[in-house]
Amino acid sequence: MLTVRIIPCLDTRDGILVKGIKFQNLMEAGLPEEKAAEYEVQGADEIVVLDISATPEGRKTRTETVRKVRERLSIPITMGGGIHSVEDAGVMLDSGADKVGVNTAAVRDPSLLTRIAERFGKQCTILALDAAICRPGKWEVVVLSGKERTGIDAIDWAKLAVAAGAGEILLTSWDRDGTRSGYDCELISAVANAVEVPIVASGGVDTPEHMLEGIRAGADAVLAASIFHYGLLTVGDVKHFLAKNGVEVRL
Repeated sequence: MLTVRIIPCLDTRDGILVKGIKFQNLMEAGLPEEKAAEYEVQGADEIVVLDISATPEGRKTRTETVRKVRERLSIPITMGGGIHSVEDAGVMLDSGADKVGVNTAAVRDPSLLTRIAERFGKQCTILALDAAICRPGKWEVVVLSGKERTGIDAIDWAKLAVAAGAGEILLTSWDRDGTRSGYDCELISAVANAVEVPIVASGGVDTPEHMLEGIRAGADAVLAASIFHYGLLTVGDVKHFLAKNGVEVRL
């Protein structure tokens, strides 16, 4: 059995760690490289770094951010935000990322996933899927850090993206992001049942119980931000709780 991964998420803007609710009302929370190093010591399996203002502002992801984080870490890094081309992906990987997450640009042109996967491998090609409830049991894809609703069915998009070359899905519930009300487990189950690639659950976690619920819903990895940034829990706390509840984790 593969171990479940625990992944702190670092949302950045202008090289500073930020946190908000539904991608809005952002507050500074430190330097990403310092937090990343702290989380590796705690036992994090991976780190996700998202430049959440890169795409809306029409600029490229800040390569210096991933370089600074890479200098402090030995664990894998996924970098996302502002990746519009195979060349952008290559710059991120050359700067120290192990994987690249693509959202808006892939929705505009799904072949981007294919081209990144063909050039660097599916293991590097991550679909960042932000989904919002549009009616009971249905979700639509949102892009531009939640500013634009596309009307695209999130489950259909997950299937198409995996067929195009995505090797993993970073699945964020836009409705739950920053609310600390728990993952959207119905969404996790729907996507996990639709595709055969790993699912990283994101959006709304507040307790280890929420993470356990996400894993039981079908997530292969669980991501969190606020609970780690503000010292409510350590990665080690979460892993020991999950282990006591029968989840295989790397201790």
